[in-house]
Amino acid sequence: MIEYIDALQRLLLHAVRLPAESCPLDQALGRVTAAAIRSPLALPTFDHAAMDGYALQVRDTLAPGSEHAVQGSQAAGDRAGAATGDACEIMTGARLPEGLNSVVAVEDTQLLATHADGTSASIRLLQALKAAQNVRHAGSDVAMGSEVFGPGTRIDAAHVMLLAALGIGSIDAARRPRVAIICTGKELQADRSQPLVAERIHNSNGPYLAATLDAAGAQVHSCVTVDDTVVTYAGALAQALDAGVDLVLSTGAVSMGRYDFVPEVLRGLGAELLFHGVAMRPGKPLLCARLAQGPLLLALPGTPMAVAAAMRFFVAPVLRTMTGQGTEPVLHAVLDTPQQPKPGLRHFLRATLHLDDDGRLHARVLPQQQPFRIYPYTESGAWVVLPEHAADCDEGSIVEVASLAHGQSPRIDRAPP
Repeated sequence: MIEYIDALQRLLLHAVRLPAESCPLDQALGRVTAAAIRSPLALPTFDHAAMDGYALQVRDTLAPGSEHAVQGSQAAGDRAGAATGDACEIMTGARLPEGLNSVVAVEDTQLLATHADGTSASIRLLQALKAAQNVRHAGSDVAMGSEVFGPGTRIDAAHVMLLAALGIGSIDAARRPRVAIICTGKELQADRSQPLVAERIHNSNGPYLAATLDAAGAQVHSCVTVDDTVVTYAGALAQALDAGVDLVLSTGAVSMGRYDFVPEVLRGLGAELLFHGVAMRPGKPLLCARLAQGPLLLALPGTPMAVAAAMRFFVAPVLRTMTGQGTEPVLHAVLDTPQQPKPGLRHFLRATLHLDDDGRLHARVLPQQQPFRIYPYTESGAWVVLPEHAADCDEGSIVEVASLAHGQSPRIDRAPP
């Protein structure tokens, strides 16, 4: 049995970075940049007014009480020419007329006279006005040619906003990893539209993995359920390999029982076994192999929380490596519930998080940690990770925490009463 860190390092050595492809901006949410993105223009692209008011030329500070003749009006989108007067009425976002460099807010002026058409003709300043005041300068947000995102950036809605503002219609993104899921077990009933047959259970691992993979940016090629036979498993695996997937995930049939045939199938296919058995709880029977045809295969135990832990702490790092993302930052919290972990095992524990009055993050491990229990997982906000040699962890200990799923932030709840 191998320790978690050694198993993960061995696995990631065989995770191949995927090639880049062009991705339209309207499909870029959740994709990962394959190369640095540089700005093709300055943002803002021109000097413009930060508010409604009047544009003026200010060399030094204009004193309150100074009076100025107003000629013309400039709205956002209007072509800006040279100023024809001392001041020009201007609207938020409008380009400054040539020769004017500052804007006074309309509420900081007194209207003295109007033109025949009702537009402002003369104003008096009620507040001092400095040079460049209330002006958004070209390039003050983003300089032309500057790097806005590095490679390995996962695109979110804020990134989309900036890319659109820069006029970027597509990006080079890492190809989404193609993943096949094979769930084993004659007890599994895949069709949820039918009444549950006696001695059967609904397949929850397949839908969970498909949903988590999709949220993590992977592309689920297939999700099939097979019985406990070598023939059906090998057939499903062959179909996945024929489709050219990058990663195969299977659940069940990986431990030491009579129906745990996955190691036998992989040996028969000439797969390179990277490890079988990890010093972790839940998920100790986890197996990883590189298939002769190329893709990695992770065979997960069939218990729901073993699947969830393997997905979070093995599959997610593989997906990050394939798409060129760096390692995740390690988060820590104050432990509120003492733990006595079994020595020699890395424990992944479901927990809730809250902030104390001083803003410190606290973790409370949930009491029901049995790996078959799904409901406590829905109440969790994070995983607490206790390493193999943690020993007893008293209340107040600092422990590592991780979000429930890759690409998400830990959920922070209200402090307990």
